[in-house]
Amino acid sequence: MTSDTTAGSPLRLPDGRPVPHLSGDERAMLESWLDFHRATLELKCAGLDDAQVRIAAAEPSSLTLLGLVQHLAEVERHWFLRVSGGLAVPPVFEDATGYALDPARGLDEALGIWRREIAGGRELCAGLPLDHVGRVAEGPMPGMEVSLRWVFIHMIEEYARHNGHADLLRERIDGVTGA
Repeated sequence: MTSDTTAGSPLRLPDGRPVPHLSGDERAMLESWLDFHRATLELKCAGLDDAQVRIAAAEPSSLTLLGLVQHLAEVERHWFLRVSGGLAVPPVFEDATGYALDPARGLDEALGIWRREIAGGRELCAGLPLDHVGRVAEGPMPGMEVSLRWVFIHMIEEYARHNGHADLLRERIDGVTGA
């Protein structure tokens, strides 16, 4: 494979995930790798019902696929809207980590919220250069300044790490492995 696009459209893996850019513009590469990892998380949840995505990994962990989707919605909001965009927006969920499960919230609703946070971050950061500097307002390192480039790299590693968790959760739920 010598190109990562066909007539302007991204190449896709057999499972539907976009192939990240293999060369070219730095911003496009960072965005495509993040999109690949977002698609991987969504793939890990595909075909599961609300009860299945609530199955915890293994004691003593209470980690679930539903909790991961909610957590990553919070992470999207934090790094793109709060830090890079400088917006004072509240947490998405009642538990700011996103891990706590609301009995009334199912996977479809959580994925919709997650997609909305992704879209909001994309829109807000679309016009910002990679060297744009945002500030972390709270947490263990308040006042820390980070570039949008750093945020993209951090988000790629955040998703990659949590997709490893999602691999194990999915295998526990129904034996599906890979991707």
